[in-house]
Amino acid sequence: MAARIMVAALGAFLAGTALCALEIEISYPPTLGGEPRDGRIILILTPEAEPEPRFQVRAGHRAAQIFGVDVLGLAAGDATRIDPEVFGYPIESLEDVPAGEYWVQAVLHEYETFHRADGHSVLLPMDRGEGQRWNRAPGNLLSTPRMVTIDPATEEVVAIELDQVIPPIEPPSDTEYVKHIEIQSELLTDFWGRPMSLGAHVLLPHGFEEHPEARYPLMVFHGHFPDDFGGFRTTPPDPDLECEYSERFHVDCYNRIVQQEAHDFYQRWVSDDFPRFLAVEIQHANPYYDDSYAVNSPNLGPYGDAINHELIPEIERRFRGLGEGWARFTYGGSTGGWEALAVQVFYPDFFNGAFAACPDPIDFRAYMTTDIYDDANAYFAEGPFGRTERPGHRNYLGHVDATIRDYNLMELVLGGRNRSGDQFDIWEAVYSPVGEDGYPRRLWDKYSGEIDHEVADYWRENYDLRHILERDWATLGPKLEGKLHIYCGDMDNYYLNNAVYLAERFLESTTDPYYAGEVDYGDRAEHCWNGDHENGNHLSRLRYNSMYLPRILERLEQSAPEEADLTSWRY
Repeated sequence: MAARIMVAALGAFLAGTALCALEIEISYPPTLGGEPRDGRIILILTPEAEPEPRFQVRAGHRAAQIFGVDVLGLAAGDATRIDPEVFGYPIESLEDVPAGEYWVQAVLHEYETFHRADGHSVLLPMDRGEGQRWNRAPGNLLSTPRMVTIDPATEEVVAIELDQVIPPIEPPSDTEYVKHIEIQSELLTDFWGRPMSLGAHVLLPHGFEEHPEARYPLMVFHGHFPDDFGGFRTTPPDPDLECEYSERFHVDCYNRIVQQEAHDFYQRWVSDDFPRFLAVEIQHANPYYDDSYAVNSPNLGPYGDAINHELIPEIERRFRGLGEGWARFTYGGSTGGWEALAVQVFYPDFFNGAFAACPDPIDFRAYMTTDIYDDANAYFAEGPFGRTERPGHRNYLGHVDATIRDYNLMELVLGGRNRSGDQFDIWEAVYSPVGEDGYPRRLWDKYSGEIDHEVADYWRENYDLRHILERDWATLGPKLEGKLHIYCGDMDNYYLNNAVYLAERFLESTTDPYYAGEVDYGDRAEHCWNGDHENGNHLSRLRYNSMYLPRILERLEQSAPEEADLTSWRY
């Protein structure tokens, strides 16, 4: 009986496979020629025309359908085919896509070869000014979206032509208050084997030109790739701006609110009683992500040293920074929150305080909803007879719309070997040791979720911030007293509050010295609550500088050494 069932199942499987003769053929014409291209072809299917399919890719039940395949030396006129063997998300095979009419678009995300100082040669997508986004990267080829009838049961080849090139991005121009700098980093150039740069958007204090004798404290605002200094606008909101509804915050005309908040900040910045600081947003996009997490990494290179020992001294030299640890502070949210804490912990004398909102996991026992040390599988909580899939994203009521597995399978389609440019891939690229192939070692199998605890142990000793604080408190504690401030909503969409609870448990237990900082939570507040108990996230997320800089001034006045310059910049 069992043998007959197995034979029947095999026959049904083979029959199903034979029914799917549909293939999608992707190529580009000689008019877009040039050298043969290496990279990843990403195909998107969606029932909606707007926005373009390439901008509809996401994890969860509202995901567009995507397929991805690597290409090496793809020349003009050559064809790459998406067939039932090519892995997809959320449906894994083309043969299982429901028949129907779909808007279809393809993108070729280009890679280049890096010959690193560690002896490895790796094929990765270099950032080209877009913040490591495959759907916006200049030079990438893409097809014009069009409606296509998809029927996996038909014996057909659907041809898609990559007929466009994403144009270059114009860099921002200097203004009276905002200046832009870029340096070539010797440390990163040596590591990557080709010129690598770092950049920054510098917001000058009011009266900078009129007070040439003044030297200023430096505020480093960490976050994702900024195309300019965000949230600063010298002119009132555009009266002709067409209203846009914010799906995330359920607020109408949110784009107008954003412009008004940016103008309000400008008015505070130039007011008589606002602190006169240098405020900086850093550009450190790299071949894996839109920023480096601002630390040294086996896979990304010495970004921590490059930022702190090359870029920041250059900013302070050009714009009359005080250039001392007591006069430097750091803050940010989400990725920027983790970075703010990390640079304070790894460079404890270089900064005088960190204000971290909704930080990425700071204790890997709560790596979102996975304990990477004790759990066997990242995607499922498993018992003797059943298993439950781990949630990855919720709303303030706890309703789940994406799982940990969703995010990772989406990334697996967008780019193998940590090349998706997305969240779980960059965490591995930053925290993991280098694998034998030169790419980051996986913390877990990307398809099954099975955790490699040898890699987890490496993460703990090198990047688990709570563990490092507890392990090294005897030496770190005296350097960090009064410097650590952490804020998180207790309904953070990505469950980041769980790691903050664990870190708080340790910090509140500290003695000799007591950490003397602050950990605070927002009731039912989502990602990325930053300490504002009076306003919703839709406003407080736009007020980091307005909220934190006055508090930093208080800390600076209390902690500056006796000989410190507290006067030249107080005009």
